[in-house]
Amino acid sequence: MRLYFAPMEGVTDYIYRRIHHELFHGIDQYYTPFIATNQKGKLGARDEKGVLPEHNQGVPVIPQILSNHADQFNETAVLLREMGYQEVNLNLGCPSGTVTAKGKGAGFLGRTEELNMFLDKIFEAAVLPISVKTRIGVEHPDEFYRLLDLYNQYPIKELIIHPRVRTDFYKNKPNLFIFSEAVRLSKIPLCYNGDLFNTKEYESFHQEFNEITSVMIGRGLVCNPALAECISEKRDDMLTKERLHQFHEELYQAYRNTLFGEKNVLFRIKELWFYMIHLFTAHETYEKKIKKTQHLSEYEHIINSLFREQELVGQITKTTW
Repeated sequence: MRLYFAPMEGVTDYIYRRIHHELFHGIDQYYTPFIATNQKGKLGARDEKGVLPEHNQGVPVIPQILSNHADQFNETAVLLREMGYQEVNLNLGCPSGTVTAKGKGAGFLGRTEELNMFLDKIFEAAVLPISVKTRIGVEHPDEFYRLLDLYNQYPIKELIIHPRVRTDFYKNKPNLFIFSEAVRLSKIPLCYNGDLFNTKEYESFHQEFNEITSVMIGRGLVCNPALAECISEKRDDMLTKERLHQFHEELYQAYRNTLFGEKNVLFRIKELWFYMIHLFTAHETYEKKIKKTQHLSEYEHIINSLFREQELVGQITKTTW
């Protein structure tokens, strides 16, 4: 099974990817948070920093592009090809209102005629091989049949399916019936994405869909950075407190050295603790303190207390929070 680390805005930046890849094993590909195309034909400063080869040395990275303008997509793909990338991923899954209101991400799924013309142009240009990350529709799961008919017309390298509709956001359960229909009807290699948080959930999925050879995991890996190792080794004890502490310390110091000001460092590291805090026993008090703190010295004291006073729990699930 190939394991992919899903892109997560505000979390899996190049610093996170590099340190994770150094300390943990089992990830075959990391996908960048989306690069939003623009009329200038250039990468934004933050996006460029995220994909610079020197920031991703030794890390298997695939840039993800967010766009509904084919020429802009192709221009961005050319820039990425010139940097040495050999594949790009099209984001048709982001459910954020600020994205979908512009007809991008999952918002593009409701405009199938426009999407068809867009796909015609980007596959005709064939700047790089393109994989697609998609939801199954905007409001209704049955929308996916039409979408899959559309996707099947193109030489998509891999179709990564998150079987929720846009209006689900991350609520409700992934629609495994529609995913099974994709397995039955797709002419494209498939990858599954959605709610895999521990080895038990992975094994349950794998038993039902043993023909699927790749899965993408996001929140589960941010919660437990050793989850890929747990899956590969079929053990839930690959993450120790010592390994997690080292991971945190290297991330924290890297952010302190890279980001300007206490506020920015705290904002970024708090995003991680929204997920990782659930690894600990009796974590509620520490979680509240982390949210409230405004100073790095206080933050360091809270984290030191957490690691000293609490232990790691066993398996976590989505219902943990």
